[in-house]
Amino acid sequence: MKNFVNILCTSALAVGFSAFLGGCGSSTPTSSSPGSLSSATGMEYNEEGGFQVSDYAGQPEGPNLVFIEGGRTVLGSFEEDLMNRHDNVERAVTVASFYMDETEIANIHWLEYLYYIRLDSSREFYESSLPDTTVWARDLAYNDPYVDHYLRYPGFRYYPVVGVNWKQANDYCNWRTTVVNLKLAQDAGLEDVTLAESGSERIPLESGVVLPNYRLPTEAEWEYAAQALIGVQWLDENQTHRRLYPWDGHSLRNPYGKKMGYFLANFKRGRGDYAGIAGKLNDGAMITTYIYDYPPNEFGLYNMSGNVNEWVWDVYRPLSFQDFDDLNPVRRDGYLDDEKGYDTQNFNSLVSDRVRVYKGGSWADVAYWMSPGTRRYLEEDSSTSTIGFRCAMIRAGTNY
Repeated sequence: MKNFVNILCTSALAVGFSAFLGGCGSSTPTSSSPGSLSSATGMEYNEEGGFQVSDYAGQPEGPNLVFIEGGRTVLGSFEEDLMNRHDNVERAVTVASFYMDETEIANIHWLEYLYYIRLDSSREFYESSLPDTTVWARDLAYNDPYVDHYLRYPGFRYYPVVGVNWKQANDYCNWRTTVVNLKLAQDAGLEDVTLAESGSERIPLESGVVLPNYRLPTEAEWEYAAQALIGVQWLDENQTHRRLYPWDGHSLRNPYGKKMGYFLANFKRGRGDYAGIAGKLNDGAMITTYIYDYPPNEFGLYNMSGNVNEWVWDVYRPLSFQDFDDLNPVRRDGYLDDEKGYDTQNFNSLVSDRVRVYKGGSWADVAYWMSPGTRRYLEEDSSTSTIGFRCAMIRAGTNY
Protein backbone atom coordinates (compact mmCIF):
# COMPACT_ATOMS: atom_id res chain seq x y z
CA MET A 1 0.00 0.00 0.00
CA LYS A 2 2.90 2.35 0.83
CA ASN A 3 4.45 1.83 -2.61
CA PHE A 4 1.06 2.47 -4.23
CA VAL A 5 0.75 5.83 -2.43
CA ASN A 6 4.30 6.81 -3.44
CA ILE A 7 3.49 6.09 -7.08
CA LEU A 8 0.40 8.33 -6.87
CA CYS A 9 2.35 11.16 -5.26
CA THR A 10 5.10 10.96 -7.87
CA SER A 11 2.50 11.04 -10.65
CA ALA A 12 0.84 14.08 -9.11
CA LEU A 13 4.11 16.02 -8.89
CA ALA A 14 5.03 15.10 -12.45
CA VAL A 15 1.88 16.56 -13.99
CA GLY A 16 1.37 19.42 -11.54
CA PHE A 17 -0.74 19.64 -8.44
CA SER A 18 -3.51 21.59 -10.14
CA ALA A 19 -3.96 18.88 -12.77
CA PHE A 20 -4.06 16.29 -9.99
CA LEU A 21 -6.93 18.13 -8.35
CA GLY A 22 -8.78 19.45 -11.35
CA GLY A 23 -8.04 16.94 -14.09
CA CYS A 24 -7.55 19.68 -16.73
CA GLY A 25 -5.16 22.52 -15.85
CA SER A 26 -6.71 25.02 -13.48
CA SER A 27 -10.28 24.42 -14.67
CA THR A 28 -12.73 21.91 -13.32
CA PRO A 29 -13.20 18.67 -15.30
CA THR A 30 -16.12 18.35 -17.70
CA SER A 31 -17.55 15.59 -19.85
CA SER A 32 -15.68 16.84 -22.92
CA SER A 33 -12.49 17.76 -20.99
CA PRO A 34 -12.07 15.24 -18.17
CA GLY A 35 -8.30 15.71 -18.01
CA SER A 36 -5.71 12.97 -17.84
CA LEU A 37 -6.21 12.04 -14.19
CA SER A 38 -9.21 11.00 -12.14
CA SER A 39 -10.37 13.79 -9.84
CA ALA A 40 -11.51 11.08 -7.39
CA THR A 41 -8.47 8.78 -7.23
CA GLY A 42 -5.67 10.58 -9.07
CA MET A 43 -5.20 7.52 -11.26
CA GLU A 44 -4.25 8.16 -14.88
CA TYR A 45 -6.84 7.63 -17.58
CA ASN A 46 -6.17 5.64 -20.75
CA GLU A 47 -3.09 3.86 -19.48
CA GLU A 48 -2.55 0.32 -20.74
CA GLY A 49 -4.80 -1.91 -18.69
CA GLY A 50 -6.36 1.09 -16.95
CA PHE A 51 -9.70 2.89 -17.10
CA GLN A 52 -10.35 4.18 -20.61
CA VAL A 53 -12.01 7.57 -21.14
CA SER A 54 -12.89 8.22 -24.78
CA ASP A 55 -12.93 11.64 -26.41
CA TYR A 56 -16.36 13.25 -26.31
CA ALA A 57 -17.51 16.37 -28.11
CA GLY A 58 -21.22 16.13 -27.39
CA GLN A 59 -23.96 13.90 -28.77
CA PRO A 60 -23.33 13.25 -32.47
CA GLU A 61 -25.83 14.67 -34.93
CA GLY A 62 -28.20 12.02 -36.23
CA PRO A 63 -29.39 12.28 -39.84
CA ASN A 64 -32.69 14.16 -40.30
CA LEU A 65 -32.96 14.99 -36.57
CA VAL A 66 -33.88 18.45 -35.26
CA PHE A 67 -33.11 19.57 -31.71
CA ILE A 68 -36.21 20.33 -29.64
CA GLU A 69 -35.40 22.39 -26.55
CA GLY A 70 -37.51 21.20 -23.65
CA GLY A 71 -39.50 23.17 -21.12
CA ARG A 72 -42.86 23.64 -19.44
CA THR A 73 -46.00 23.51 -21.53
CA VAL A 74 -49.73 22.86 -21.27
CA LEU A 75 -50.81 19.68 -23.03
CA GLY A 76 -54.37 19.01 -24.12
CA SER A 77 -56.86 20.73 -26.34
CA PHE A 78 -58.38 24.09 -25.48
CA GLU A 79 -60.79 23.74 -28.36
CA GLU A 80 -64.34 22.40 -28.09
CA ASP A 81 -64.39 18.65 -27.42
CA LEU A 82 -66.38 17.66 -30.48
CA MET A 83 -66.15 13.94 -29.76
CA ASN A 84 -67.29 14.47 -26.15
CA ARG A 85 -64.60 12.08 -24.90
CA HIS A 86 -62.99 14.40 -22.32
CA ASP A 87 -59.70 12.56 -22.96
CA ASN A 88 -57.52 15.60 -23.66
CA VAL A 89 -58.09 17.87 -20.67
CA GLU A 90 -55.39 20.49 -20.21
CA ARG A 91 -52.54 19.84 -17.77
CA ALA A 92 -49.15 21.50 -17.23
CA VAL A 93 -46.07 19.33 -17.69
CA THR A 94 -42.36 19.67 -18.37
CA VAL A 95 -40.76 17.87 -21.31
CA ALA A 96 -36.98 17.37 -21.42
CA SER A 97 -35.04 18.33 -24.53
CA PHE A 98 -34.97 15.72 -27.27
CA TYR A 99 -34.53 15.23 -31.00
CA MET A 100 -37.17 14.54 -33.63
CA ASP A 101 -37.14 13.85 -37.35
CA GLU A 102 -37.81 17.04 -39.28
CA THR A 103 -40.02 15.05 -41.68
CA GLU A 104 -42.18 11.98 -41.73
CA ILE A 105 -40.45 8.74 -42.74
CA ALA A 106 -40.86 8.52 -46.51
CA ASN A 107 -41.31 5.66 -48.98
CA ILE A 108 -37.65 5.82 -50.01
CA HIS A 109 -36.58 5.39 -46.40
CA TRP A 110 -38.79 2.33 -46.02
CA LEU A 111 -37.59 0.81 -49.29
CA GLU A 112 -34.01 1.26 -48.06
CA TYR A 113 -35.00 -0.58 -44.88
CA LEU A 114 -36.61 -3.40 -46.85
CA TYR A 115 -33.50 -3.75 -49.02
CA TYR A 116 -31.14 -4.25 -46.10
CA ILE A 117 -33.31 -6.51 -43.97
CA ARG A 118 -33.87 -8.72 -46.99
CA LEU A 119 -30.10 -9.25 -47.05
CA ASP A 120 -29.60 -10.13 -43.40
CA SER A 121 -32.95 -11.09 -41.88
CA SER A 122 -35.26 -14.05 -42.16
CA ARG A 123 -37.83 -14.28 -44.91
CA GLU A 124 -40.57 -14.18 -42.29
CA PHE A 125 -39.32 -10.90 -40.81
CA TYR A 126 -38.92 -9.34 -44.26
CA GLU A 127 -42.46 -10.25 -45.20
CA SER A 128 -43.77 -8.97 -41.87
CA SER A 129 -42.13 -5.61 -42.62
CA LEU A 130 -43.89 -5.03 -45.93
CA PRO A 131 -46.40 -2.16 -45.71
CA ASP A 132 -49.99 -3.08 -46.38
CA THR A 133 -50.55 -1.40 -49.74
CA THR A 134 -54.17 -2.56 -49.79
CA VAL A 135 -54.98 0.20 -47.28
CA TRP A 136 -55.61 2.34 -50.39
CA ALA A 137 -58.23 -0.06 -51.79
CA ARG A 138 -61.87 0.96 -51.73
CA ASP A 139 -64.84 -0.97 -53.05
CA LEU A 140 -66.52 2.17 -54.38
CA ALA A 141 -63.48 4.19 -55.44
CA TYR A 142 -60.78 3.79 -58.09
CA ASN A 143 -57.70 3.88 -55.85
CA ASP A 144 -56.04 0.94 -57.61
CA PRO A 145 -53.11 3.06 -58.89
CA TYR A 146 -52.11 3.86 -55.30
CA VAL A 147 -52.29 0.19 -54.30
CA ASP A 148 -49.85 -0.73 -57.07
CA HIS A 149 -47.64 2.36 -57.29
CA TYR A 150 -47.64 4.47 -54.12
CA LEU A 151 -44.86 2.63 -52.26
CA ARG A 152 -42.47 1.80 -55.11
CA TYR A 153 -42.98 4.20 -58.01
CA PRO A 154 -40.07 6.75 -58.03
CA GLY A 155 -42.43 9.71 -58.22
CA PHE A 156 -43.64 8.90 -54.70
CA ARG A 157 -40.17 8.50 -53.17
CA TYR A 158 -40.44 11.43 -50.79
CA TYR A 159 -44.06 10.96 -49.87
CA PRO A 160 -44.74 9.60 -46.35
CA VAL A 161 -44.86 5.83 -46.02
CA VAL A 162 -48.31 4.57 -45.02
CA GLY A 163 -49.81 1.14 -44.44
CA VAL A 164 -47.30 0.73 -41.60
CA ASN A 165 -48.58 -0.40 -38.21
CA TRP A 166 -47.17 0.60 -34.81
CA LYS A 167 -45.15 -2.60 -34.44
CA GLN A 168 -43.53 -2.16 -37.85
CA ALA A 169 -42.66 1.46 -37.04
CA ASN A 170 -41.05 0.29 -33.80
CA ASP A 171 -38.97 -2.31 -35.67
CA TYR A 172 -37.81 0.38 -38.09
CA CYS A 173 -36.59 2.53 -35.18
CA ASN A 174 -34.54 -0.39 -33.83
CA TRP A 175 -33.00 -1.10 -37.24
CA ARG A 176 -32.19 2.56 -37.80
CA THR A 177 -30.41 2.71 -34.43
CA THR A 178 -28.15 -0.19 -35.42
CA VAL A 179 -27.33 1.10 -38.90
CA VAL A 180 -26.73 4.75 -37.96
CA ASN A 181 -24.49 3.77 -35.05
CA LEU A 182 -22.54 1.37 -37.22
CA LYS A 183 -21.89 4.20 -39.69
CA LEU A 184 -20.84 6.57 -36.89
CA ALA A 185 -18.50 3.96 -35.43
CA GLN A 186 -16.87 3.29 -38.79
CA ASP A 187 -16.50 7.03 -39.46
CA ALA A 188 -14.74 7.31 -36.08
CA GLY A 189 -12.22 4.66 -37.11
CA LEU A 190 -13.62 1.69 -35.24
CA GLU A 191 -12.88 -0.55 -38.21
CA ASP A 192 -13.33 -3.77 -36.24
CA VAL A 193 -17.04 -3.06 -35.83
CA THR A 194 -19.12 -4.75 -38.50
CA LEU A 195 -22.86 -5.07 -39.00
CA ALA A 196 -22.68 -8.76 -38.23
CA GLU A 197 -20.84 -8.12 -34.97
CA SER A 198 -23.16 -5.32 -33.87
CA GLY A 199 -26.30 -7.29 -34.66
CA SER A 200 -26.30 -8.88 -31.22
CA GLU A 201 -23.91 -6.58 -29.35
CA ARG A 202 -24.45 -2.88 -28.89
CA ILE A 203 -21.56 -0.58 -29.74
CA PRO A 204 -20.49 0.66 -26.29
CA LEU A 205 -22.08 3.95 -25.26
CA GLU A 206 -18.82 4.79 -23.50
CA SER A 207 -17.17 5.19 -26.90
CA GLY A 208 -18.80 8.60 -27.21
CA VAL A 209 -19.36 8.19 -30.96
CA VAL A 210 -22.75 6.50 -31.05
CA LEU A 211 -26.28 7.73 -30.53
CA PRO A 212 -29.02 6.71 -28.11
CA ASN A 213 -31.88 4.67 -29.55
CA TYR A 214 -34.18 5.97 -32.24
CA ARG A 215 -37.76 5.41 -31.10
CA LEU A 216 -41.29 6.69 -31.55
CA PRO A 217 -41.91 9.98 -29.72
CA THR A 218 -44.06 9.97 -26.62
CA GLU A 219 -47.42 11.66 -26.96
CA ALA A 220 -46.16 14.51 -24.75
CA GLU A 221 -43.02 14.98 -26.88
CA TRP A 222 -45.00 14.92 -30.10
CA GLU A 223 -47.55 17.44 -28.88
CA TYR A 224 -44.86 19.70 -27.40
CA ALA A 225 -42.91 19.65 -30.67
CA ALA A 226 -46.04 20.39 -32.71
CA GLN A 227 -46.93 23.39 -30.54
CA ALA A 228 -43.46 24.92 -31.04
CA LEU A 229 -44.20 27.68 -28.56
CA ILE A 230 -40.67 29.06 -28.70
CA GLY A 231 -42.08 31.42 -31.32
CA VAL A 232 -44.47 33.08 -28.85
CA GLN A 233 -42.02 33.82 -26.02
CA TRP A 234 -41.87 37.39 -24.74
CA LEU A 235 -39.42 38.82 -22.21
CA ASP A 236 -38.65 36.36 -19.39
CA GLU A 237 -40.62 33.10 -19.64
CA ASN A 238 -43.80 34.78 -20.77
CA GLN A 239 -45.82 33.49 -23.69
CA THR A 240 -48.01 35.91 -25.58
CA HIS A 241 -50.48 33.27 -26.72
CA ARG A 242 -51.09 29.59 -27.34
CA ARG A 243 -51.52 28.05 -30.76
CA LEU A 244 -54.51 26.21 -32.11
CA TYR A 245 -52.30 24.76 -34.87
CA PRO A 246 -48.50 24.57 -35.26
CA TRP A 247 -48.61 28.12 -36.65
CA ASP A 248 -49.95 31.44 -35.36
CA GLY A 249 -53.56 32.47 -35.72
CA HIS A 250 -56.82 30.56 -36.08
CA SER A 251 -56.71 30.53 -39.87
CA LEU A 252 -55.69 27.60 -42.03
CA ARG A 253 -54.36 29.90 -44.73
CA ASN A 254 -51.09 31.80 -45.03
CA PRO A 255 -51.75 35.48 -44.20
CA TYR A 256 -48.46 36.83 -45.58
CA GLY A 257 -46.52 37.47 -48.79
CA LYS A 258 -46.75 35.74 -52.14
CA LYS A 259 -48.29 32.66 -50.55
CA MET A 260 -51.12 34.65 -49.00
CA GLY A 261 -54.35 32.65 -49.06
CA TYR A 262 -52.67 29.30 -49.58
CA PHE A 263 -53.33 26.57 -47.07
CA LEU A 264 -50.65 25.79 -44.49
CA ALA A 265 -51.31 22.04 -44.34
CA ASN A 266 -52.60 19.12 -46.38
CA PHE A 267 -56.07 18.21 -45.13
CA LYS A 268 -59.62 17.60 -46.29
CA ARG A 269 -61.22 21.00 -46.75
CA GLY A 270 -64.80 19.79 -46.72
CA ARG A 271 -67.11 17.09 -47.99
CA GLY A 272 -65.67 15.83 -51.26
CA ASP A 273 -63.01 18.58 -51.35
CA TYR A 274 -59.46 17.32 -50.98
CA ALA A 275 -57.45 19.85 -52.99
CA GLY A 276 -59.50 22.66 -54.52
CA ILE A 277 -60.48 23.46 -58.10
CA ALA A 278 -58.41 22.67 -61.22
CA GLY A 279 -56.40 25.63 -62.44
CA LYS A 280 -55.88 26.88 -58.89
CA LEU A 281 -55.44 23.84 -56.66
CA ASN A 282 -54.91 25.32 -53.25
CA ASP A 283 -53.57 22.69 -50.86
CA GLY A 284 -52.30 20.91 -53.98
CA ALA A 285 -52.67 17.35 -52.71
CA MET A 286 -55.60 15.00 -53.14
CA ILE A 287 -53.80 12.34 -51.12
CA THR A 288 -50.45 12.68 -49.30
CA THR A 289 -47.81 15.11 -50.49
CA TYR A 290 -44.04 15.76 -50.54
CA ILE A 291 -42.68 15.54 -46.99
CA TYR A 292 -41.10 19.02 -47.28
CA ASP A 293 -44.26 20.72 -48.51
CA TYR A 294 -45.70 23.58 -46.47
CA PRO A 295 -43.69 25.83 -44.15
CA PRO A 296 -42.04 24.16 -41.12
CA ASN A 297 -43.02 25.21 -37.61
CA GLU A 298 -40.78 27.18 -35.25
CA PHE A 299 -38.77 24.06 -34.39
CA GLY A 300 -38.14 23.37 -38.08
CA LEU A 301 -40.51 20.39 -38.27
CA TYR A 302 -42.53 19.80 -41.43
CA ASN A 303 -46.13 18.62 -41.59
CA MET A 304 -46.81 18.32 -37.88
CA SER A 305 -50.39 18.95 -38.92
CA GLY A 306 -51.93 17.22 -41.92
CA ASN A 307 -50.39 15.00 -44.61
CA VAL A 308 -50.45 11.88 -42.41
CA ASN A 309 -51.33 11.17 -38.81
CA GLU A 310 -48.36 9.87 -36.83
CA TRP A 311 -47.94 7.00 -34.42
CA VAL A 312 -46.64 7.84 -30.95
CA TRP A 313 -45.30 5.56 -28.24
CA ASP A 314 -48.20 5.75 -25.77
CA VAL A 315 -50.85 3.19 -25.00
CA TYR A 316 -54.22 4.93 -25.13
CA ARG A 317 -56.26 5.62 -22.03
CA PRO A 318 -59.03 8.24 -21.92
CA LEU A 319 -57.91 9.53 -18.52
CA SER A 320 -54.14 9.43 -18.93
CA PHE A 321 -53.96 13.14 -18.09
CA GLN A 322 -55.01 12.27 -14.50
CA ASP A 323 -52.29 9.64 -14.02
CA PHE A 324 -49.30 11.08 -15.88
CA ASP A 325 -46.20 12.26 -14.08
CA ASP A 326 -45.73 15.96 -14.74
CA LEU A 327 -42.11 15.46 -15.89
CA ASN A 328 -41.63 13.58 -19.17
CA PRO A 329 -45.07 11.91 -19.08
CA VAL A 330 -45.70 8.70 -21.01
CA ARG A 331 -48.11 5.79 -20.72
CA ARG A 332 -46.34 2.50 -21.51
CA ASP A 333 -49.10 0.14 -20.37
CA GLY A 334 -52.20 -0.12 -18.21
CA TYR A 335 -50.56 0.98 -14.96
CA LEU A 336 -53.22 2.59 -12.68
CA ASP A 337 -55.81 2.00 -15.40
CA ASP A 338 -55.94 -1.72 -16.09
CA GLU A 339 -57.47 -2.95 -19.31
CA LYS A 340 -59.66 -5.29 -17.25
CA GLY A 341 -61.76 -2.23 -16.44
CA TYR A 342 -62.79 -1.97 -20.09
CA ASP A 343 -65.35 -4.37 -21.54
CA THR A 344 -63.58 -5.36 -24.74
CA GLN A 345 -64.85 -8.96 -24.73
CA ASN A 346 -68.44 -7.80 -25.21
CA PHE A 347 -67.36 -5.06 -27.64
CA ASN A 348 -68.48 -2.28 -25.28
CA SER A 349 -64.99 -0.76 -25.44
CA LEU A 350 -62.02 -0.74 -27.80
CA VAL A 351 -59.54 0.26 -25.08
CA SER A 352 -56.79 -2.26 -24.30
CA ASP A 353 -53.02 -2.45 -23.86
CA ARG A 354 -52.73 -3.03 -27.60
CA VAL A 355 -54.15 0.28 -28.78
CA ARG A 356 -51.75 3.14 -29.45
CA VAL A 357 -52.27 6.87 -29.80
CA TYR A 358 -51.86 8.64 -33.12
CA LYS A 359 -51.92 12.39 -33.66
CA GLY A 360 -51.72 15.22 -36.15
CA GLY A 361 -54.50 14.84 -38.69
CA SER A 362 -54.09 13.67 -42.28
CA TRP A 363 -54.88 14.38 -45.92
CA ALA A 364 -58.29 12.73 -45.34
CA ASP A 365 -59.15 14.54 -42.08
CA VAL A 366 -60.96 17.80 -41.47
CA ALA A 367 -59.17 20.67 -39.76
CA TYR A 368 -60.32 19.77 -36.24
CA TRP A 369 -57.84 16.86 -36.04
CA MET A 370 -54.85 19.04 -36.94
CA SER A 371 -54.84 20.71 -33.54
CA PRO A 372 -51.92 19.13 -31.58
CA GLY A 373 -54.07 18.46 -28.53
CA THR A 374 -56.50 16.13 -30.29
CA ARG A 375 -55.88 12.40 -30.00
CA ARG A 376 -57.14 9.16 -31.48
CA TYR A 377 -56.14 5.53 -31.18
CA LEU A 378 -55.86 2.31 -33.18
CA GLU A 379 -54.76 -1.29 -32.61
CA GLU A 380 -50.97 -1.49 -32.76
CA ASP A 381 -51.09 -4.18 -35.47
CA SER A 382 -53.45 -2.19 -37.71
CA SER A 383 -52.56 0.25 -40.47
CA THR A 384 -54.31 2.74 -42.72
CA SER A 385 -53.57 5.03 -45.66
CA THR A 386 -53.66 8.01 -43.29
CA ILE A 387 -51.09 7.05 -40.63
CA GLY A 388 -47.31 7.28 -40.89
CA PHE A 389 -44.63 8.15 -38.33
CA ARG A 390 -41.40 9.93 -37.54
CA CYS A 391 -38.65 9.00 -35.06
CA ALA A 392 -37.44 10.71 -31.91
CA MET A 393 -34.40 10.40 -29.63
CA ILE A 394 -33.41 11.60 -26.17
CA ARG A 395 -30.76 14.24 -25.76
CA ALA A 396 -28.26 12.34 -23.62
CA GLY A 397 -25.88 13.87 -21.10
CA THR A 398 -27.92 16.94 -20.27
CA ASN A 399 -30.16 18.08 -17.44
CA TYR A 400 -32.64 19.98 -19.58
